Amino acid sequence: MKTVVIIPARYGSTRFQGKPLAKIAQKPMIAHVCERCRRADCVSEAVVATDDARIFDVVTRLGCRAVMTGEKNRSGTDRVAEAADQMGLRPDDIIINVQGDQPLIDPRCLDAVAAPLLKDPGEGMSTLAFKIVNPEEITNPKDVKVVFDHQARALYFSRSPIPCARDASEVFDTFKHLGVYAYTRRFLDIFRNLPEGNLERIEKLEQLRALEYGYTIRVVVTPYDSPEVDIPADIARIEQKLKAI
Repeated sequence: MKTVVIIPARYGSTRFQGKPLAKIAQKPMIAHVCERCRRADCVSEAVVATDDARIFDVVTRLGCRAVMTGEKNRSGTDRVAEAADQMGLRPDDIIINVQGDQPLIDPRCLDAVAAPLLKDPGEGMSTLAFKIVNPEEITNPKDVKVVFDHQARALYFSRSPIPCARDASEVFDTFKHLGVYAYTRRFLDIFRNLPEGNLERIEKLEQLRALEYGYTIRVVVTPYDSPEVDIPADIARIEQKLKAI
């Protein structure tokens, strides 16, 4: 069994064309992601899965491995699965899916998200959550929220605030979902072949596909946030955070 990171990165984006190649502190964003992923103790290799020759060329010039994938993948997870096919990964190998727009991903997050599967490959899939400290993220649809049971298994993911208290006097924590997943190669093959779920279609959240078809997702709460770059204006915020590290 080995653990690899596969980073899906496409050039086309409605809100931010060429996002993976955008410069952050004079370095392409995808370079920040690759470098941080390679620092995780459990990771043997970090690979970028892309459909664009420009991203492929930049990544390989940086000394990282890149895999060309098709343009018609319906999601980042499907792109990761195609890359896993090309890499010849085995059923029990663990694949960590890290989005290419997470330049501040903490390597310790990757060790944490892989831990449940390393302990018990029967878990199939795990993901990360972060206790929200900025109240604006609770109501912002861009920030996905997650609720989970006493065994740390996901109950639901939503762009809406969950849970939503009836009484204003209720005090409770709200958790943000971080877009990092770990799967065994065996489960990833199952997941990629599931039809789109109804809730997935409504919320535009691919992880709901697993829940809708009766599979479990183990949620690991991490103390390390991983803010994403969605639009060009986010870059200045990320650069400020980099200076503080």
